[in-house]
Amino acid sequence: MDFSSVAEFFERFQTERVIEFLNDMNVGELIYNPLFLGIMGGLAILALIMRWRMLLVTLFSVVGFAGLISYTLERGADISSPSDPTLLIFVIAGAILVMAAIYFLFIKGD
Repeated sequence: MDFSSVAEFFERFQTERVIEFLNDMNVGELIYNPLFLGIMGGLAILALIMRWRMLLVTLFSVVGFAGLISYTLERGADISSPSDPTLLIFVIAGAILVMAAIYFLFIKGD
C-alpha cells in the first residue's frame, strides 16, 4: 500500500491553505449577499411550516458557519498563537453550532 498519496491528500488540509481557499471563495461575503439570505430565509420559513427539522438544522448550521467564517476572516485570526481571542471565538462558536446540530438532529425527539 502506498501512503504517499494519502500524505499528499492530507497536505491539502493545512490551515494556511484552507484559509486561502476560503478567502478565494469569498465565503466571508456570503453572509452579506441578499440573494443568499433570501433563499435561506425562504427555506427556513418553508421548513418551519412543513416541520422539516433536518432542513431547518442544516440551514441553521450553514448560515451559522458562514457568519462565523465571515467574523473570523474580518478579524484576522492569528493561528500561530493558541490564545488569540478570534481563534478562541471561532473554536467555541463552532463547537456550539456542532453540538446544537447534534442535539436537534439526534437527541431531541418530537
